[in-house]
Amino acid sequence: MILVRHAESEWNRHFGRTRIDPGIPDPALTETGRRQAEALIERLAAEGVERLLASPYRRTLETATIIAQGLQLRVAVEPLVRERNVFSCDQGTPRSALSRLWPGLDFAHLEELWWGEPAESETSLAHRCVTFRTKTADLPDRSRVAVITHWGFIRGLTGEEVGNASYLRLP
Repeated sequence: MILVRHAESEWNRHFGRTRIDPGIPDPALTETGRRQAEALIERLAAEGVERLLASPYRRTLETATIIAQGLQLRVAVEPLVRERNVFSCDQGTPRSALSRLWPGLDFAHLEELWWGEPAESETSLAHRCVTFRTKTADLPDRSRVAVITHWGFIRGLTGEEVGNASYLRLP
């Protein structure tokens, strides 16, 4: 399984310059982020990716959609791989709005306000990581699945910190 951090969002761009939360809930990708997502297409094709899972945040869905179009794959929405809900960017978009923005994706399994409690604890994140590992451990195509997710989830799952549009294989 390949863990991919979403491409650069508006929040990342502002926070990267100031180190101050800019107050942007569920931000979209920047133009740089869209180019980063396009660059992932060739890299993930070389990794043999045949299936995509994505967190329900806009930045991950946009990243996944760009990759999916390039690789001619479908995107499955997986709320277990969401971010920790610590910053303004971690306030999600309601399920009904996501369904209008991405009519080709299935959001029926999400609650309307799906992003969880503010300031999710490390214990809760660790529990989500264990649940995700258990849920995906026996997938027959596990080595060919890319998960478009977030810095906090990747760090919780692996202990590694990755930049925007970077990825690593989950052992």
